[in-house]
Amino acid sequence: MRVGDEVELSFTDLLANGQAVGRVGGLVVFCFGPLPEERARVAIESVKPKYAVGKLLRLLEGSPHRAQPFCEAFGACGGCQIQHLAYPEQLRWKADMVRSALARIGGLSDVRVHPTVAMLNPRAYRNKMSLVVDHRYTTPTIGFYQARSHDVVPIERCPIVAPQLSEYIGRLNLARMNAAGAGALQDARHVVARIAQRTGEAVVTLTTLQPSQAAADAAPTLLRALPGAVGITNSFDPSSANAIVGHSQRVLAGRGAIDESIAGIRYRVSAGSFFQVNVEIVERIFALLERGFARPRKIVDLYCGVGTFSLFFARHGSEVLGIEENAQAVAEAEVNARLNALEGGTRFLNARVEDAVGTDVVRAALDAAQIVFLDPPRKGSEAVVLAAIASAQVPNVWYLSCDPATLARDLKVLTGAGYRVGLVQPFDMFPQTGHVETLVTLYSETGAARSTVEAAFAGEPPPAAWPADDRYANDRLEYPDFVFRED
Repeated sequence: MRVGDEVELSFTDLLANGQAVGRVGGLVVFCFGPLPEERARVAIESVKPKYAVGKLLRLLEGSPHRAQPFCEAFGACGGCQIQHLAYPEQLRWKADMVRSALARIGGLSDVRVHPTVAMLNPRAYRNKMSLVVDHRYTTPTIGFYQARSHDVVPIERCPIVAPQLSEYIGRLNLARMNAAGAGALQDARHVVARIAQRTGEAVVTLTTLQPSQAAADAAPTLLRALPGAVGITNSFDPSSANAIVGHSQRVLAGRGAIDESIAGIRYRVSAGSFFQVNVEIVERIFALLERGFARPRKIVDLYCGVGTFSLFFARHGSEVLGIEENAQAVAEAEVNARLNALEGGTRFLNARVEDAVGTDVVRAALDAAQIVFLDPPRKGSEAVVLAAIASAQVPNVWYLSCDPATLARDLKVLTGAGYRVGLVQPFDMFPQTGHVETLVTLYSETGAARSTVEAAFAGEPPPAAWPADDRYANDRLEYPDFVFRED
């Protein structure tokens, strides 16, 4: 096979990055556009010793699960990978991804993976967007990164973000044609906007290398041009040229944070905060975890961000220690605790989790904890963190992951240290993309944890009120028994 060859082949699998997998002879061919069960003609663009990469020329046989993409930038923009896959099949495919990773990487082939918990409407769900400002042309261009590239795809709207944020894209494009808009974007590398689903408040931050006077001068005019916006901030001193937000923040107009509410808990967050992008799915995770609080628990919340889950646990009477590396997030977590009158049940520690687990304070907290909750970044947890949990013989570990591969790797370590897997529940936090959020519960079979198992999560909640639209799934949500190990 050579570059430039045209071949016809069938595709059998789909990767998380959206590439379909087929074979010609014994050589694997990756190609964007086809789906499993489809046959296509492709042009070979590169050939490596063990695989080739092709470009779709023509679809010859279609899949029954193919859908019409609803965004004109799909295929160029790197934000979505699977808009061409019907939503019910997206849900099945994501559960299969988790199942495959657990078996292949974690050695957990006998673990039951439950059906993916879906959204009512898998569009317009993101409460945050991060636009790139492209200065390669006379007039700055805003858009998203192209797939697998730092080239910018100009856009005028995005049907994945909240409608109000999508409207901001068009207004920012219009704004750059006048003096105020030009000033706002003059030094900006990124524009990050976040909206509160409950209140409609939005805050926008302009990320620059250094504090920008041009952004400060333009901020009041820009604030008036964005409906629902309550503040414009300047994020600066980024860790790299491609960092979305900087280490420092200053308010240029209005205020720097918005108020959100999830399951009756108030959160005050800034545009650059680590806060879940999908409020509906967070509520569904809360609804499942709520079954674990028949009585108050002692909980250590690792990678706690702005306290999203810490406050939920504290609201149920638990005593929580949250640990987070980002100082701004910790400050916001403490504000959020005061907003909800939960200061007495929460403590927050600003430290790298990997360093904190070696301190006397955190070791003592782990020794006393009934639950450790982990919500690490995509790279997963470091070995030292997992070792500290196992050494303390914490009876229950609740692991919320956004990457099946690193999740499987970490579960292999924990099961090797004496933990058993209880629940594996995927959630569709990121519809139309190759990403899946997965909640896994583990309970210890060693030491003080050898006692009666509490089936706290048995049963099934009412089925979701799905829309009467055949584009989406109409399945019941099945929740399994969930064992809770008492100490």
